[in-house]
Amino acid sequence: MVPLEQLNPGAVGYIGALEGGHRFISRLAALGFTPGAPVTVVRNYGHGPIIVQVRGAQIALGRGEAGRILVHREDDDGAAAG
Repeated sequence: MVPLEQLNPGAVGYIGALEGGHRFISRLAALGFTPGAPVTVVRNYGHGPIIVQVRGAQIALGRGEAGRILVHREDDDGAAAG
């Protein structure tokens, strides 16, 4: 698994784990970040907020938040994805 902030625009990942306190995890779950949910990176410039699409909604996340969302990359099939 990799942090969501490491995915490039257009990449798809599946939520694997959320790291943080109860309030943070509850807020993310309410937004649709639940285990197994697909998330697509819409915009990631390498600085500033990351825009993702999850369950039909576009959500802006701070880099710290995105770093605590661990995802399985769509292309993780046993081969190194970089």
